This record gives sequence, C-alpha cells and structure tokens, in this order.
Amino acid sequence: MRILPLALIACLMPVAGFSQCGGKFTSFVQSLKQEAVTAGYDTATVNGFFKGARQDPKVLKADRAQGVFQKPFIEFSRRLISQSRIDRGRAMAKKYDSTFRRIEATYGINRGVLLAFWAFETDYGSFQGDFNTRNALITLAHDCRRPDLFRPQIFAALELYKRGNFDPARTTGAWAGEIGMVQMLPRDILDNGVDADGDGHVSLKTSAPDALMSGGKMLSHLGWQPGQPWLQEVTIPKGLDLSKTGTGSKLAAKEWQRLGVRAKDGALAAPGLQASLLLPQGHKGPAFLAYPNFDVYFEWNQSFTYVLTAAYFANRLEGGAIYAAGSPDQGLTSSQMKQLQKKLQARGHDVGKVDGILGAKTRQAIQSEQQRLGLPADAWPTPALLKRL
Repeated sequence: MRILPLALIACLMPVAGFSQCGGKFTSFVQSLKQEAVTAGYDTATVNGFFKGARQDPKVLKADRAQGVFQKPFIEFSRRLISQSRIDRGRAMAKKYDSTFRRIEATYGINRGVLLAFWAFETDYGSFQGDFNTRNALITLAHDCRRPDLFRPQIFAALELYKRGNFDPARTTGAWAGEIGMVQMLPRDILDNGVDADGDGHVSLKTSAPDALMSGGKMLSHLGWQPGQPWLQEVTIPKGLDLSKTGTGSKLAAKEWQRLGVRAKDGALAAPGLQASLLLPQGHKGPAFLAYPNFDVYFEWNQSFTYVLTAAYFANRLEGGAIYAAGSPDQGLTSSQMKQLQKKLQARGHDVGKVDGILGAKTRQAIQSEQQRLGLPADAWPTPALLKRL
C-alpha cells in the first residue's frame, strides 16, 4: 500500500476550533461535517457520509459492560478455546494455505497467530458484529470518554468512503467500530489494508485473503519480529523471587533458566531473548515466558487475559500442548476485586479505574503490597491479601 499523503494525515488530525466531544449530538455531527469540508473533502462526499448518522445507545451500553474481562485466565481461556474451534482453525489453515504462505513469506507472521485472532474476534468470520460502524464511531467520539481514540476514526472512515471501500449506511461491525473478519479500525485499514484477492477493493468483511493479509501487515507494522517465539509454557522452582515476575520485568531467557525456570516441554525457545515470566493466577497456577513478540499483542488488545489467551491459543493451533492449570489459590469475586482496588488506591497506588478487572496497574499494586506484607509477590489477588489490607 502507498504511504499516506500529507493531506490525508492532516485531515485525520483534529482541527482547532471544532467541537472535540460532547454537547448536543446533532451539533456535534454538524461540527464534524464542517471540519471535514475544512480539511478538503467536497460537500457532496461529506453529506453522503454523514447522511442518517445517529447516536447509538447500545454502543454506550456495550462500552460500559465488558464483564468478560473480569474472568481469570483459566476460566477465560477454557471459555474461548474448544476442540471444535481448534479443529475449525486447522481446517481454515488448510483452506487458505496459499494465503498463509504468502503472509509468512511477506511479513513473517505465523499462521497460528492470525488464526487465533480470527477465531476470537469473529469466530472465523461467522459473526462480525451488527453495529453500524459510522454511528458507533460518532457515538463514542461524542461520549468524551475516549474521543482521542475514536474521533480520528470517523475521518478515516470518511476517507474509506471516498475511496469506495466503505458504505456508511450498511457497514457494520463491533460496537467499538472495528470492521471485518479480524476486526480492524478504519485508520488501521487505511494504513494496513491489502487487496490480497486482486479485485480492486480492500474487503475485510467478505474476503478472507484480504482480512488475513491486512492483519498480517498490521502485526508487522506494530513490530512483530519474524522467526521469533511469542509465548512458551514453563515450570518455576520453589523459592523463586516472585517480585521479578510480570510484564513489567524482563530478563534474558537464559537468566530465567539460571534461576531454575524450565521449559515445560523441550528447551527454551530463545535463550538469548529478553522475556517476562507470567503467572496469570499466581505461583500455583500456569506459568509462561513471554518473549518480545508477546508485547505486540498489547497493540492489538490491551486486556492481559485476552492477550495471554490469544497467544496461548496460537501455540495450540500450531500443535502445542494444553497448559498445566495447577492448583491456584482462590481468587476474588468482582465485588471483592473492586474492594481491593479501593484499598490499593487508599494506599497511594494507581490502579486506574475501579472496575473489578485485574489489569496491569492493579497487578503492579498487588505485587507491591504483597512484598510489603511478606506474601508471595506473584500479583495474584486472594482473600488473604484482601483481609490483610
């Protein structure tokens, strides 16, 4: 794909003097239309794109109800990964073998990685979302919670419309504005969309080759390193300094090995690479080494549980074994997690939003308090920790 011209880059940036979010919805839409004309779009194109635009309350409801991410890794991964999903993924790998070969040769992305995203995002394209994409983006941009994320996507969708690759009345997708089989935002489609089937259009909703090649290009653009691993299951020794674990701490894999960390099967995949030791449900549960490519997953989705599950599923699709679940200590309910987050806030920790989700900031705060209290510093919240606080 060609490099975006400076004029297009400029039109995707907010223009001073126009409403950034909030206010009366119709006035907000009118402000967007005026800004688009100021950025150089002709009036007919702008009117055609915004015709019939409306606020979607179901989008706002979905944005505030992401309870699935409150599930712990073992429960979440078992919910998302089934034998039928594995079987279908391997069937899709065969069906689109030539496309995956092209992706591997061009971008160096393993097919298991893309298959996992394809499965989790849309169940291999079978359900891509039924929210009107244009309305979802305008609704979320107007909402003022994350306008910096969603506002530029409106103008990216307008550019796709201008090119004939977006129907504002009929294009549907996820509630957050992602489109197609691997769920990409409009700006990502502009940057990374590939017409893999050669029909003259980037059709992520109807063309698996287009969707998969575009997803591969995006991962490459985000920093994926060809030929490098992303996640490997390991075992940990008793007495390991657990304060070194978590996404915020990295050691060379061979250094982890010196500390007693061992590959569950075979040898460490890349002894010379930096890696984080992840204990998603504490030191009594599963353990993984996450290599640099794992960090790219967070550019796709910022949920730790989702990212870890997607990376593990990629391994499974490429023949990897089922992880050893172990016997994790009892975790917390959603209401208990919120209590814990409030207690952590009261002690000066930044946990982000009190939402009952065990995110990166909450994990770091938990680990800090575990160290202070002389508990195993594995970042896994337990009733015992809640009681101590």
